[in-house]
Amino acid sequence: MAILKAFMGFRPGKELAARIASRPYDVLNSEEARLEVEGNPYSFLHVVKPEVDLPQETDLYSDMVYETGKANIEKMILEGILFQDEAAFLYVYAQTMDGKTQYGLVGCASIEDYQDNVIRKHELTRPDKEEDRKQHVRVSNFHAEPVFFAYPDHAEIDAIVSDVVRLAPEYDFVAADGIRHQLWAIREQELISRLETLFAADIPFTYVADGHHRTAAAAGVGRERAQANPAHTGEEEYNYFLAVHFPASQLTIIDYNRVVKDLNGMSDEEFLGKLEAAFEIEKKGKEIHKPDDLHNFGLYLSGSWYSLTAKGGTYDDSDPIGQLDVTVLSEHVLAPLLDITDLRKSKRIDFVGGIRGLKELERRVDSGEMKAAFALYPVSMEQLMEIADTNNIMPPKTTWFEPKLRSGLVIHKLGD
Repeated sequence: MAILKAFMGFRPGKELAARIASRPYDVLNSEEARLEVEGNPYSFLHVVKPEVDLPQETDLYSDMVYETGKANIEKMILEGILFQDEAAFLYVYAQTMDGKTQYGLVGCASIEDYQDNVIRKHELTRPDKEEDRKQHVRVSNFHAEPVFFAYPDHAEIDAIVSDVVRLAPEYDFVAADGIRHQLWAIREQELISRLETLFAADIPFTYVADGHHRTAAAAGVGRERAQANPAHTGEEEYNYFLAVHFPASQLTIIDYNRVVKDLNGMSDEEFLGKLEAAFEIEKKGKEIHKPDDLHNFGLYLSGSWYSLTAKGGTYDDSDPIGQLDVTVLSEHVLAPLLDITDLRKSKRIDFVGGIRGLKELERRVDSGEMKAAFALYPVSMEQLMEIADTNNIMPPKTTWFEPKLRSGLVIHKLGD
């Protein structure tokens, strides 16, 4: 069963929360981060993307970057910009986007659960990205950004959260992107103990929705600390890491689309002709085609949209991976027709999160940067959990969760 653990969080005062809270490190590049911190010395990007305070030519993996992040977080604590709660609390973090609110429990997860597959994964991690996150944790001694977890819905947990959020929140602000963020501290020991007990008794698994590299890094650094500590007991703070746990039914996975640079030497007519072997094709013209069901795709090519519906026999709905539309597209279009076989390394394909809208696909193609775009139907939480439960791995760039967690609202120290 899953561990949820209260902790003594470091967090901002109410008056600075909105200015400190930042987007996660991996959703904007260094130049975008530099622009975002202009005029805001409090932004948590100074901690999670500390290159914003260094010359542009700085190596992003240099010791100076990690040391700057550490210095920035220590300065925020020294100056009272961040304070530590007086006792171990749990927290409720709510995000509202497009009129829909999701409520997450902020608490520590266990690296032992990660090692024992109680925390279930659906993506591979890249060693270079994992090592970068490890070094941030090693040097700063903080889990500065939470991991985004899902858990199976539970009525009593929902009821407790509902009671908590009837009270006035500690923080309540709308970020520049229009998403509302609220946070409540759960101080009552009886409620904290009950929530921890319910996870330990009733939640068999949790699922990494977003943040596989941060999860792997936290587990890796925790193991390092344990091996280096002759008095290790398993109760030290480095055995746990920061996570926000959401009921699975509240989460929204949006589409993660593809754009390709060329048709592998084919004309439009040749390409469309070859697609007929696996798809029923309907030309939509200028009307944007947003896929309306599993195994239906939108294709944007030379100023026209097409609906592509996969024919029977081109997918296997009994197979957790074979039923995914990213698999159908790879097996019947990208690999055999376009010779794009390694989605992680190919320079002829790019990926566009659905938060940007299908107009972004048109823009990428109409600009001449790309030749064609494919719009996909989003993966469901049920599919994600089935893949994780069967120890399968999703193809790259399959899921995109919105809204993203804000960094800097609560952080976790590994220990003194």
